[in-house]
Amino acid sequence: MKALDPTAHALSVNRRAFLTQSAYGLGGMALAGLAQQAQGGVAGAMLKPHLPVKAKRVIFLCMAGGPSHLETFDWKPKLKELDGKPFPESFTKGQQLAQLQGAELTARGAFCDFKKWGQSGQEISELFPNIGSMADDLCIVRSMQTEQINHDTAHAFMNTGSIIKGRPSMGSWLLYGLGCETSDLPGFVVLTSAGKSGQQPVSARQWSAGILPSKYQGIQFQAKGQPVHYLGSPDGVCQSTQRQVVEEVQRLNGMLAEEKLDPEIQTRIAQYEMAFKMQASVPDLTDVKSEPQHILDMYGVKEPGDGSFASNCLLARRMAERGVRMIQLYHRAWDHHGGIVDGMKSAALDVDRATAGLIKDLKQRGMLDDTLILWGGEFGRTPMGQGTGRDHHILAFNVFMAGGGVKPGFSYGATDELGYRAVEDVVHVHDLHTTMLHLLGIDHKRLTVKYQGLDVRLTGVAGNLVKKLIA
Repeated sequence: MKALDPTAHALSVNRRAFLTQSAYGLGGMALAGLAQQAQGGVAGAMLKPHLPVKAKRVIFLCMAGGPSHLETFDWKPKLKELDGKPFPESFTKGQQLAQLQGAELTARGAFCDFKKWGQSGQEISELFPNIGSMADDLCIVRSMQTEQINHDTAHAFMNTGSIIKGRPSMGSWLLYGLGCETSDLPGFVVLTSAGKSGQQPVSARQWSAGILPSKYQGIQFQAKGQPVHYLGSPDGVCQSTQRQVVEEVQRLNGMLAEEKLDPEIQTRIAQYEMAFKMQASVPDLTDVKSEPQHILDMYGVKEPGDGSFASNCLLARRMAERGVRMIQLYHRAWDHHGGIVDGMKSAALDVDRATAGLIKDLKQRGMLDDTLILWGGEFGRTPMGQGTGRDHHILAFNVFMAGGGVKPGFSYGATDELGYRAVEDVVHVHDLHTTMLHLLGIDHKRLTVKYQGLDVRLTGVAGNLVKKLIA
């Protein structure tokens, strides 16, 4: 039998004694944190904002698949004149293309017309009349560029600032840094919808917490039916009985946390409590019977909870009212390698009224000022045709923002005369992230997590504040 090492035994006892005999212990600290949450809100790692706060929450309307900037917000009459003719080689020589690499390139002009909207006179495609009617509230960036030419990695880059797996998503960074104003709902919620065509899959890694504790990951709600699986209590189990079970599980987890320093144990403690509270809060969130008909009509909701982008936009507003920090709505309908005319008309019809309705609704409730809306995809589309559509494009695309301290009725940046490359006031994805964090009161260089000896942050080692976008 191996002899007991007295020194090792003493160290073990002392370590265990420290953890178990502390005034609270780690488990007690975790449970104390739950008590704080019960009083309203979940605290973040930042003790106070780095900068003046203009936005309190973000709603990211993600047009998954890469909508063509040439049929949305970037009118190019010269490209229209060149339609059907060889595309100038001077633009593309030596450039990375996706599926058009090595092919004979033909110019493809926009199939739709543009017009100037509102007092600001912003040029927006006639495919989006409702969004166009909100032109004086929009801050359009026409000079975006990204680094990734394939969908999954481009989404990852837009969401996490990196293609390295394990990097936290934008929503996870916000929840980690700022916390949220609710303890009854997740602070980061994701909803998805799909159009008739152009449906690219979107993986759950796009809302992962990565290297952060898993309590900061996005929670996907189902757009149809029960938003959360197993939301109701099992048959024969009443709320008081379930409360007792939860409390006993919490007690056991607390004991484990006192012996083992593992943030996932504290996550488990918090999430058991969250799950119990969600049994009451989620049905209230999704019960839109109290919404008047004119609000449903404003969003274009035909049947609440039907899985449409319109229904998801209405839910997004209700989540924003209840203190959710990050709400991300994916609409999978924009991957138009072919059939772009019918595909974009259909996709635009899916999102146009609902997007405008969300902006109007927030505005009339006094919430637009501190809610930052971001609308856009993971990249743009080539000004060269690909059959009846357009290929992926990383050198030029557009997004727009509204509310949350951005400059309204404002267009920023420009592409060349054929819409091939951003050439004026170029905005990289890292710059967009930097500016969004700034609006939320965060200095992007100071919100970091130590991992493998490095200070990891959303913007990596890049990112410049685009001051002209801020009101």
